[in-house]
Amino acid sequence: MKIIRAGVLGYCAGVRRAMETALAVIKEGAAPVYTMGPLIHNKMALDGLKKMGAQVLRKEDVPGMPEYASVVIRAHGIPPSLEKELVNRKARIFDATCYKVKKNQLKAKELHDCGYTVFLAGEKEHGELAGISGYAAGCIIVSDPAEAEAAARSLYAMQEKNNAVFKTAILGQTTINVREYQHIAEAVMRYFADLRIERTICEATRARQEALVELCACVDAVLVAGDSDSANTRRLFDIACGYKPAWLVENVEAIPAEIKKFETVGLSAGASAPDFLIDEIEKKLLE
Repeated sequence: MKIIRAGVLGYCAGVRRAMETALAVIKEGAAPVYTMGPLIHNKMALDGLKKMGAQVLRKEDVPGMPEYASVVIRAHGIPPSLEKELVNRKARIFDATCYKVKKNQLKAKELHDCGYTVFLAGEKEHGELAGISGYAAGCIIVSDPAEAEAAARSLYAMQEKNNAVFKTAILGQTTINVREYQHIAEAVMRYFADLRIERTICEATRARQEALVELCACVDAVLVAGDSDSANTRRLFDIACGYKPAWLVENVEAIPAEIKKFETVGLSAGASAPDFLIDEIEKKLLE
């Protein structure tokens, strides 16, 4: 069997920074240490942090947390209201929000302050969008073109009823597929032709997706290493399935037996997949 790796693998810069921040705080030895929500979307990495003493803090637990605890903000960011709660608990806050996500948070606030109705394209339950929406009150989260068109139609009807002119803008989850984002924006533009479309997709995510497409052209099957909770990993898997037989693999035990029948296998990985996981999968395939 021949293994070909995609051109972009391993932790992305934002995930790596979040992990390094958490490890540095743990190393200080000042307990207790929390991460505000899951730091990244990878169970193996989170289990490692837990063994070292970092606990995952849920939003509902903030009012009862110990004062002066160390809290690392997750890579996906949090809404400002939650950060204010942490400040009220006198927490030592270490902001590990991905710089691209932080940029989108500030852009959402800027647009809202300028009078725009902001559409957010992505997964409604994803932590990143929950954080960004906190910076733009009244924003509209849509997950696909159908939802986007329905929401735009409703907003347009409100505009007509009030004899007003609404300014609209759209931001995308940093890990959304480029074509998916464009289709959602086009759905909104059927009612708001002047929609302001912001370029918010992470370039590292775009590069990872493009590298996977190139990989699919020269392999018989694809394994995507990463966690099923990871949005960017699931999108890579969806892309791979559109070209070749593909599997999402969270650990070496999940490698499918049928992979043995393929002569050339491509290996891609989500942005939160640890380097050692990628190495372990390749080693197992070559045994």
